[in-house]
This record gives sequence, structure tokens and C-alpha cells, in this order.
Amino acid sequence: MSADPSPLSTFDQITRFLSRDLTGGALLLAATVLALIAANTPAAGWYNTVREFSFGPESMHLHLTVGSWAADGLLAIFFFVVGLELKQEFVAGRLRDPRAAVLPVVAAIGGVALPAVIFTLVNLNAGDDALRGWAIPAATDIAFAIAVLAVVGKGLPPALRTFLLTLAVVDDLLAITIIAVFYTSGIAFLPLLLALLPLAVFTVLVRRGVRAWWVLIPLGIITWALVHAAGIHATIAGVLLGLVVPAVAEHRSGVHHHGARVALTVHFAERWTPLSSGIAVPVFAFFSAGVTVGGWDGLVSAFTDPIAIGVLVALLIGKSAGITGATFLITRVPGIRLDPTLRWSQILGVAFVAGIGFTVSLLVGELAYGDGSIHDDHAKVGILVGSFIAAGIGAVILRSTKRTTASA
Repeated sequence: MSADPSPLSTFDQITRFLSRDLTGGALLLAATVLALIAANTPAAGWYNTVREFSFGPESMHLHLTVGSWAADGLLAIFFFVVGLELKQEFVAGRLRDPRAAVLPVVAAIGGVALPAVIFTLVNLNAGDDALRGWAIPAATDIAFAIAVLAVVGKGLPPALRTFLLTLAVVDDLLAITIIAVFYTSGIAFLPLLLALLPLAVFTVLVRRGVRAWWVLIPLGIITWALVHAAGIHATIAGVLLGLVVPAVAEHRSGVHHHGARVALTVHFAERWTPLSSGIAVPVFAFFSAGVTVGGWDGLVSAFTDPIAIGVLVALLIGKSAGITGATFLITRVPGIRLDPTLRWSQILGVAFVAGIGFTVSLLVGELAYGDGSIHDDHAKVGILVGSFIAAGIGAVILRSTKRTTASA
């Protein structure tokens, strides 16, 4: 008889617990609720003081508020893990077939374009200032969307998570591109070009199988800092760093893991997921989701503004119809079809979940109208209400598809 495996240490048990999607989703949603309570109670003064406290070297364009450090810095860890998962899927997983990969990409395009059109139509007669927010409902908040799927996702096919993850990443990349083109006064190309150097060194080292944290982490931080200094949403650095990690367990880049040889993408994902889901994402949520509603009067007042209405309708109808419609149309092309484990009701459910727009949507609102302006406040209320309704509808649809499958 073979010996029983040695029991897991307390640290290993904690990291395994934090690595579960359900745990990460529960922590994220709890942090969101706490943020909303803090922002709409007498604790709001303390909450805003902490969130707006600034620190960091000004010379490196890193004198940021606590909220910005959470959204741009800590969230980059989450995007690094997302990049690792996507690389694994594109190279050795479900998306290695281009015909499968094109589905979530086209879905993301539909989920960006239709909400922008709907917002514009709602605000056509509201003036040019209102129209500046056309891109607010374009972005999907990956962290929140994956969290909702994790909470209701037990029993759903793994291909659905891959579809949502890819869709949300492409969606955010499109939204970040929109910010760079339409909402940024200028990109600093020198820091952007300099960022390629540490990224290239990081790429060479990981392809040679280097795993030393004291070498790779500084390179990652330098890449992130230079991308941030260039005026681009710095979380894109996390995605790039994840995408250059080898996804095939070759002789030099593979790692012996639990008796088997695995790719570095798998090894790094196991190491970084607990930090991402257990600390980085909940802290980001706590400092990003604290939108001040202003009570019932504030809610009613916000929805007298077509900006809030446009955001709400675009997140609910634009996202769901854009994603589902674009997916349906692309599957009419010969040779492209939905994964056989997926159902159209599940695609619709995920399309509603993709209507959760927090971080990037809030950022676009601030860039479009100015932080603290009445239009920005109303846009935030529209984002908050629209996101919660979209998440609720998506969760109900996904749960119903599980019950239908179980009874079939």
C-alpha cells in the first residue's frame, strides 16, 4: 500500500481556501457591501479621508490616492492572474482553436458598441456635455463579474467561465483603448517604450524557467510603473506580464508540481491567486465601490437626469443584447459554433453579468464630467444601480439554467 499523503500545513490550507472562486467572490461581495455602507452612513467622512489620502513618489508619477493604488496597483495582480489563465486557455485550453476564440472576442465588441449607442440615443437632446459620457457603460468589471459567476457558478460548465473571462478582458482592453484615444490629453510615449525593456527581460527569464521572486517581481513593478507613467491604465501591464509566461511544460520552463510537470502559467497562477482573490481584489472593491447615493432623495434626483437613465439602460439592455446578439450572429458563420457544453440561456445570463460596470466605468465618468460634478454623481448612481440589477438578473438566469439541467 502506498503511504498516505502528508497532511496540508495551515498555510497551504489557507492558500487553497483563498484560491477558490467561491471564496474570492464572497470576499469581493462582502467588501462591496461594506464600502456602500461606509459611503452612505456617518462613517463616510472617515471612508473618504482614507480613500483620498495620497502617498508615493511624485517624480515617478506615483503620488496616488489610496483608492488609485487599489484600482491601478493591487488590481494589476488580479489582471496578472487573468493573463496567466488566458494564456493557458489560448495555448493549451479551450481557446486554442481560433474558431472558439473568436466567439468571446466578437461578443465583447458587441457588448462595447451597443451600450455606447444606447447611451448616445438616450442623451441626444441632453447637450454635448452629457454625450461626453458615451463610453461609461462600455466596460465590464472583470473582478465583479467573475465573483458573481463564482457565487452561482457551481455546476455550470467550465467553458462558461472561460467565455466570460475572455469577453471581459477584451472588453476592458477596448475600454482602455477608448480612454487613451478619447479621454486622455496625451500618451507619454517615452515611458511606454521604456516599459518594453523590463517586459522583454521578464519574458526572456520566464522562458528560461527563472522563478526567483526577487528577480521577477521588481521587473514586473518597473513595467507597471512605466505603463502608469505613460498615462495608460496600468492594469494592462498585469495582463501583458501574464501573457508572456510560457503555457507549455517544456524542459526549461516547466515546473515539477505535485509529482507532475506543469507549465509556468499553472505554477504562477497557483502562487498568485490567493493573494489576488484574498487581498488585492477585496481591497480594490472596498475603495472602488463606495458610491454615495444620497438616500432615497438622491436616488430619485439622479434618475431625473438622462445621464443616469442612459447608463442604467445601456448596462442592462445594451450589454445583454449586444453580447448575446453578437454571439448569435457570429455563430451563423460556417465553422463557428457555441461550445457544445454551453446553452444560449447561459450565454444570456453571462451577458447580463457582464453589465456590471464599476472601476473603468467610474473612471470614464470622472474623465468625462469631472470628479465631484453633478453629472458625475448621477453617472455613478446609474452605474451602481445598473450593475446591481444586471448582476441580479444574470444570477437568476444562471441559477435557473442549473435547475433545468439538473431536472433534465
